[in-house]
Amino acid sequence: MKALAVLIMLTSLTIAPSSAHASGAPLTVEVLSSRPDQVSGGDALVRVRQTRGHKNQKIKVLRNGEDVTSAFTKSGDALQGLVTGLTVGNNTITAVAGPSRQNLKVRNHPIEGPIFSGPHQQPFVCKTERSGLGPPVADNQDGQGMRVEGGWSRNCFAPTVTDRLYRSTDGTFKPMPADRPADMSTTTLLNGRTVDFVVRRERGVINRFLYSIAMIEDGWNGRAIYRFDGGVAIGHNQGTLGGGALDPYGLGKGYAILHSSGTRTSTHYNLILGGETALMLKERFIEQYGVPLYTVGVGGSGGAIQQYVYGQNYGDRVIDAAIPQYSYPDMVTQTIHVGDCELLERYMDGNPRWARWEDRTALIGMNASETVPNPYTGTPGSDECVNGWRGLTPLTMNPLWTSNNDPEWALMDPPGVKDTVEWTHWDDARNVYGEDKAGYARSTWGNVGVQYGLKALRDGVITPAEFLDVNAKVGSWKDASEMVQEGCPFVQTACPADLDPWSTRNMNLGDPAPRRAPDPIAIRNVERSGLVFRGDIDIPIIDWRHYLEEQLNMHNAHQSFASRKRMLDHDGDAGNQVIWFTDARPNGEEFDQTPQALQVIDAWMANLRKHPERGVAGNKPPEAVDRCFATDGTPIASGPRVWDGVLNDRAPGACTRYFPLYSTSRIVAGGPIEGGVYACKLQPVERAITKGLYGSWKPSSAERARLKQIFPTGVCDY
Repeated sequence: MKALAVLIMLTSLTIAPSSAHASGAPLTVEVLSSRPDQVSGGDALVRVRQTRGHKNQKIKVLRNGEDVTSAFTKSGDALQGLVTGLTVGNNTITAVAGPSRQNLKVRNHPIEGPIFSGPHQQPFVCKTERSGLGPPVADNQDGQGMRVEGGWSRNCFAPTVTDRLYRSTDGTFKPMPADRPADMSTTTLLNGRTVDFVVRRERGVINRFLYSIAMIEDGWNGRAIYRFDGGVAIGHNQGTLGGGALDPYGLGKGYAILHSSGTRTSTHYNLILGGETALMLKERFIEQYGVPLYTVGVGGSGGAIQQYVYGQNYGDRVIDAAIPQYSYPDMVTQTIHVGDCELLERYMDGNPRWARWEDRTALIGMNASETVPNPYTGTPGSDECVNGWRGLTPLTMNPLWTSNNDPEWALMDPPGVKDTVEWTHWDDARNVYGEDKAGYARSTWGNVGVQYGLKALRDGVITPAEFLDVNAKVGSWKDASEMVQEGCPFVQTACPADLDPWSTRNMNLGDPAPRRAPDPIAIRNVERSGLVFRGDIDIPIIDWRHYLEEQLNMHNAHQSFASRKRMLDHDGDAGNQVIWFTDARPNGEEFDQTPQALQVIDAWMANLRKHPERGVAGNKPPEAVDRCFATDGTPIASGPRVWDGVLNDRAPGACTRYFPLYSTSRIVAGGPIEGGVYACKLQPVERAITKGLYGSWKPSSAERARLKQIFPTGVCDY
């Protein structure tokens, strides 16, 4: 059954949208709010159009044979109306005009889903009450969910709530009273009109997640922003709405703001489920307000990943343009090198050779500093693996940790339900990765053949003896079925005696320590699923980030170029993406380039509406070019050559020189900048030596034997 669910989900991503019409047909019928086969919630915004030469007949519209013409009104040269009362499953919408008749098959899905994401995850914690929607409605179904009076709620549904808010002069949103309050602020819309800052907000539950649609009450500009949020979490949780749901800049300019707890990666990281949720929320918005001029995505980290992934998987059905901030191409390929961090940190912490923090970049690729405070020791000296990524390995890989890490799981009822869950990223997206023979979700992480520090060896930064030693002793991660509970600092009750910041107890160690092979079925499933960004995207993109390398921040700057390289690898063109950096040195972020990016996107989209034949890249406004900015937001350089030297062999451009880039452990090991190699092609050690893979090092017979002992099946051939 699980294999079938994976197959159904994968297939659903490739079905083309359709409408009921043929070339020269007198009538066309189309769903505007979603694909016809992905309608949800029992309603759909439908357009019926008579073609030229057939416009004198009165149109009648039927839903499953019942007349619903009264729901339609004139819209331009067509009729448009919200068809309600669709049954779960197959429906037919029919347009009739004189002797002409046109049918459109529509498949409707429950508002709680799923459409294509696979079986619902259980158990699942509801949070409607704490979010102001009241307790979840009891659905009286057997299962493990949040118990409410009268039964169980597995779907966490609550009735829709609408309210009015105003923006106070103190910068907060407050409930709107009957009379205009004294502290009411005003705002100037895109068209230059100044209005009271009063917002109408709708909140409810779609696809089991909370959603919000908010817009200025007097002056919607016809545009929408979908606010995506980041973070890392392992699901089983309805989540809560973030601050972006009431984005003051976007609302103040007249944008509608769409937001869902299901498109926050701090709720879960199953982006098939997240994409489904985004499609359903966009459908709801269109049904209520019509098709916007465009919808632009805004959001950082996991919110940026969602824009790349959803833009690839669904084209313009969720967003028409993107402003990914602090981006990565996707999350699932980040696990490849992030899984190396604690293996290498454990090795280096136990070896005096690596006592100097800045030396560690030679192995981890990421930045390191002798002065940045270490959050675990309280003393100066750290690196990005520690400051940015420590804790991500147990969070994503250890099925036992999260259940004891987050007090939310105590809400699961009856007691003990939480202990039935495998708390891993792999299990969170079990519908994608599949299940192994032992019943665990399959995993894509492995490091067979990976030669840690290869580039440092070739550059003379480390010696052959150091290269051999790290590769012999670095180790790998145990399978999920073999992992045990974490120690200190991850389990606070284990502190201070049971210190294990590297999760050593869950490593395969030795000399030589065994390496782990990724599950080939998991790799095949995830690469077909849509969780991996392949570079197939053709919407306007302004990829913007603060430059945070000197803070050892996890949002390492080379990731913007990893996305660009995947786009170039896909079809040789990345003309629809521009990359902007804003400096954050010396004291952190000071200037937000997002309002400027929104202005550029607005001009870009206006050009596309006027000249669609020119395509996305052909409609760039003058400011839609690669750029970099100083800490105060003033321009440093712009143009097509400012990032030279990153993805080409030209002399470094002005922005490249100003913002040094770092890499990852897998890039140091010889992998490509775009990452994404779960399992490398292997080559025999002797062949690697003959090809000159080790630079000036010519291994002796004893060193050759050691290499073969460490890599019995061969080394990576990238």
